[in-house]
Amino acid sequence: MNSTQKVQPLMDSPHAEPPAGLAFRLLELLVIPTFVLDARCRVILWNRACERLTGVPAFEVLGSCDAWRSFYQSARPTLADLVIQGRTGEVPQLYDQHGRACDAPGHLNAESWCDMPRAGRRRYLAVDASPIYDSEGRIVAVVETLRDMTEEKQAQISLEQLATRDGLTGLANRRCFDDTLHAEWQRALRQQQPLSLLMVDVDNFKQYNDAYGHVGGDDCLQRIAGAVASEMRANDLVARYGGEEFAVILPNQSLKGAAIVAERIRCRVEQLHLPNTGTAKQCVTVSIGAATALAAPENDPSQLVATADAALYRAKHMGRNRISLTREADGVA
Repeated sequence: MNSTQKVQPLMDSPHAEPPAGLAFRLLELLVIPTFVLDARCRVILWNRACERLTGVPAFEVLGSCDAWRSFYQSARPTLADLVIQGRTGEVPQLYDQHGRACDAPGHLNAESWCDMPRAGRRRYLAVDASPIYDSEGRIVAVVETLRDMTEEKQAQISLEQLATRDGLTGLANRRCFDDTLHAEWQRALRQQQPLSLLMVDVDNFKQYNDAYGHVGGDDCLQRIAGAVASEMRANDLVARYGGEEFAVILPNQSLKGAAIVAERIRCRVEQLHLPNTGTAKQCVTVSIGAATALAAPENDPSQLVATADAALYRAKHMGRNRISLTREADGVA
C-alpha cells in the first residue's frame, strides 16, 4: 500500500458489526464487571466479569428486573435502577458514600457493602451508573460498572481502628472517648435525654504490678477490660481512659440505671479472682464513680467527667471496691 491510499473504516465493510452490537460485544469482554439495564430496568447485558464477581451466570438474570438479587439479601434498587426510575434522591440513604461525576451530567457514583448472596462473601463495591440517552434526551439504558474495593476498605478500617483503639486492651482509646462523649452530649442535648458516665479505676494496681511485673499487669488490664466490655449495650462505649482507669459512656441512661451497670461491673471484676495479696479482698477489685447529666446549653461534657471523677475519688476514700453516685448539682446528677 502506498502513502496515498486511505484505509477504509471498519464499517465500510459489508461484514462489519453494527455499532450497537459491537459496543455490547466490547462490554461483554470487558474485564470490569458491568451490567446494563434498559428503560424498564430489565437486565440486557451481564458480562463475564460480572458473573465472576457475583457468582451469578448471565442466563439467570438476563431479561429480569432482579439485578439486585445478585448483590443484596433483601430487595433494594441498584444504582442503575435509581437513575432509570428518577429516584436519585434515595442514594444517600442507600449508600455509604456517593456523588455525581462533575463532567458527566446524570452519571452517579457510590460505594457500599454488598451481601453477595450467591458468591457467599460480603464485598465493598464502588459503582458507577452511566445513562444512555436517545436523540430526544430520554434514557434508553443505564450502564453500571463495579469495582471490588474490599481490601482497600478493610485496610482503611484497620487504620481507623489503630487511630481510635487502645493497643493493649482493644477498647476505645482516649481520643475516641473524647470524640464520642462530645457527639453523645450533642445528641442528648437535641433529644433531651440523660447521659451517664462511669469512671472505673483498678484498686491497688501499683501493688499488683510490683508483685507480678508489667506482663502480669498488662494481662490484668486486658482481663478487666473484657469484664467491663461484657456488660455494655450496643450503643454504650467503654474506653481505656489512661493507665489503669476506664471510662464508660451510657447514652440515654438514668443515674439509677448507671448504678446498676456499675454494680454489675464491680461484681464481674471481683469474680475474676485475680489474686492481689495484702488487700482487703485478697483479689483485684475496682472502684467506680457514676454521674448523670441532662445536657443543657449552659453545661458541657467536661463537667460530667469532673463530676464522675469526684464520685470515683469518694469511692476510693470510702474504702475501695465500691461504687459512688454523685449528688445532684448544676444540672449534673
